[in-house]
Amino acid sequence: MIPAARRDCPGTDRRGAGHAACHHGEILQGTFLDAAGNRCAGLVTLPMSGPGSRAEFTLRPGTPPEALTVRPGDRTKAARAAALAVEECARRLGQPPCGGELRISGDIPVGLGMGSSTSDVIAVIRAVADSYAMRLPPAAVARLAVRAELACDPLMLDARPVLFAQREGRVLEVLGRRLPPLVVVGCALGGGAPVDTLSLPARVHDDHDVRAFERLRVLLRRAVATGDAGLLGRVATASARRGQRVLCHPEFDALVGIAQRLGAVGVQIAHSGAVAGLLLDPAVPGLRHRVRGCVRALESDGIPATRTFTTLPNCPTPPTSKESPSGPAHRGGHRPTGSDTPRRPARLPAL
Repeated sequence: MIPAARRDCPGTDRRGAGHAACHHGEILQGTFLDAAGNRCAGLVTLPMSGPGSRAEFTLRPGTPPEALTVRPGDRTKAARAAALAVEECARRLGQPPCGGELRISGDIPVGLGMGSSTSDVIAVIRAVADSYAMRLPPAAVARLAVRAELACDPLMLDARPVLFAQREGRVLEVLGRRLPPLVVVGCALGGGAPVDTLSLPARVHDDHDVRAFERLRVLLRRAVATGDAGLLGRVATASARRGQRVLCHPEFDALVGIAQRLGAVGVQIAHSGAVAGLLLDPAVPGLRHRVRGCVRALESDGIPATRTFTTLPNCPTPPTSKESPSGPAHRGGHRPTGSDTPRRPARLPAL
């Protein structure tokens, strides 16, 4: 609830801040069955920290809801998210919605399948909620994010790996507590050029496909439960191979070949972009040597290496297990590219 002092000053501007991390594409994506046996699109993302979106929102009580300014002005999805979040927060507090000023910044490359749009949207929703001195539950954030951009990634959730219905904003299954330990040598296919996912052919999955995805779901659940990095790698590679039927990356065979030669447990590729990764088991001896070998092999095949990170907690390399939302109300605790994607150059994070 909003403190009494703030409720009694309807004309006082209120400031809020929000942050959201990105992800590194998908481990698994396809069509799955929900608890009722209905088909729905779902995905399991590979989270990472480092790049992210930040939003600052100044709520201006007493102004009309349409008096909402957004900077930069091309963030149309973020603007929709702000208006929806204001409406939601005001409704919960029994107040009329109002206008405000939104500022967004971030360093997530656009069009690579790292969830730049969803990161913007979630940071905005958190900033608006923070201006109301509220913290919306993840389910409410997911619902607003889907309304703002039609589909979203599960960046509003915690470290638990989940099978997430991106077009419905709901969790189909919590697969376990955390992913198995992995070291990911990231790279960008297609020279890092953004992928216009709206131009890709629609994916139609028949009964055979759904059965195959369900088998991969069972294997991934087992990999998470047992901490089996090798099994997770096989699932990610199988999912990437299925995605290749649509994405048709010319470097795919080279990437798989590098993984096999240098002892990686598998590969993962964003199903709505060009970011990819070689997955290594950190328990296998000679990790540093294998990471360097992967980087050299990628460069020799003309595939730019980007960032090496890990799913291990408390590791010197950037952890992937949690977000760090900012703002007083958030301490503690991809969407395919569209018409507003030219907002940032697709700069790749440095290795």
